[in-house]
Amino acid sequence: MAFNLARRVLSRAAVQAVRRPNALQMPRIINARFNSTATVDFTVRDALNSALAEELEANEKVFILGEEVAQYNGAYKVTKGLLDRFGPKRIIDTPITESGFAGLAVGAALAGLNPVCEFMTWNFAMQAIDQIINSGAKTHYMSGGIQPCNITFRGPNGFAAGVAAQHSQDYTAWYASIPGLKVVAPWSSEDAKGLLKAAIRDPNPVVVLENELMYGVYFPMSAESLKPDFVLPIGKAKIERVGKDVTLVSQSRTVGQCIVAAEQLKGKYGIEAEVINLRSLKPLDIETVTNSVKKTGHLVAIESGYPMFGVTSEILALSMEYMFDYLDAPAQRVAGAEVPTPYAIGLERIHAVIAGLDMTVGVRGGSNERRAGR
Repeated sequence: MAFNLARRVLSRAAVQAVRRPNALQMPRIINARFNSTATVDFTVRDALNSALAEELEANEKVFILGEEVAQYNGAYKVTKGLLDRFGPKRIIDTPITESGFAGLAVGAALAGLNPVCEFMTWNFAMQAIDQIINSGAKTHYMSGGIQPCNITFRGPNGFAAGVAAQHSQDYTAWYASIPGLKVVAPWSSEDAKGLLKAAIRDPNPVVVLENELMYGVYFPMSAESLKPDFVLPIGKAKIERVGKDVTLVSQSRTVGQCIVAAEQLKGKYGIEAEVINLRSLKPLDIETVTNSVKKTGHLVAIESGYPMFGVTSEILALSMEYMFDYLDAPAQRVAGAEVPTPYAIGLERIHAVIAGLDMTVGVRGGSNERRAGR
């Protein structure tokens, strides 16, 4: 058995990423992969801003509300310039009352408008979870299909640097477990623009889980993605890196960490990892994952959330339902540590390593063992 081939690789990468988010931005790797089709570099922040502006321009029913989205241009400057362009009736600052403005947004959606409700962080959305789930997610079903709720909830989710436990939780598994919600988690600038536009246009309530550490990261964007009609389908994953030995499945910021690990696995061990960017958690593109495992025979699922009842737990369960006959070794999962994220930088670094970013790639079998020299 040649388990643990990438343990040291991801351990070092995780420690570098703590308090230094640029450490895993992979500029050379990304540019090499996109250089032939890229026309301009966009930050994830600017891609989200572009998506919002285009949808506000195209549909007068779209409006944005949330804390500091207007006069302050957004806590993370995602809504920069939109107040000046579209006015205070469509870019609305709210009091610090998530339950209140989320309820207003759901009510507006039930009345036929298309609100975009921004949470300064998804940690604060816990104050509004009744509005999101009981009012937003369930009304279409409970009305017998009569009353749709076209609403987009968006904001930063998951691990950030130096903000402690109450600002660092990953809520992907929470919302992906709720019938009636669609859930997307962008990684790149193209993901951010295409998925946010799709969310705003979708007649169902959609949860958009961004990541604070990704807002300032530059990605090349193709000419097609710069067009106003560019939309990515919700429910379709993307193969970010083609490989033949092991399948790495992830979403949001950890996609980049998987690409770094894949490049180092190739350089150090000759292992070609296929990296799948899920993009959408609900619905989940299990077909793309299954087809990849048919080719590689090995599966590792990666997330930044807690291990118990998480996204990776679901992927491994689905692997037993759909991929059992194609796996040459037990599927592995990599997840956050079962502990609230600490604030102190020393503890934060330890947490990052324990968190499963200390990746174990379950690669075994004759050809893989020989390739790794084990």
